[in-house]
Amino acid sequence: MVIVGLGVDITDLSRIKRAQERGSHFARRVLTPNELQFYGTLSQRRQLEFLGGRYSAKEAYSKAYGTGIGSHLSFQDIEILNEDSGQPQIVIQPLGEDVNCLVSISHTAKLVLTEVVLER
Repeated sequence: MVIVGLGVDITDLSRIKRAQERGSHFARRVLTPNELQFYGTLSQRRQLEFLGGRYSAKEAYSKAYGTGIGSHLSFQDIEILNEDSGQPQIVIQPLGEDVNCLVSISHTAKLVLTEVVLER
């Protein structure tokens, strides 16, 4: 395997909370329908961590991809679901099955740090 992309992001959870409070559309803009379904089962505190983690991981993916989120790539192009063990897995992404995606999501009470490695 050869690393073809590396992306890192750090997100302040208070920024995510403010975005949620400004309008209920923020979660729907960031999360895919499958992610939203899981999000709806969580407590309010855990929802903030989950949404912040997915937002940050998708930002990290976009950096590894090389375009950032914008006209070439949207939050909806990337889906991150948890394995039974709880480990996050990128299950949908625009580079297809020939690229292996590794993702790590870590958070404190205030910050989320994510890293994405793309391998071919």
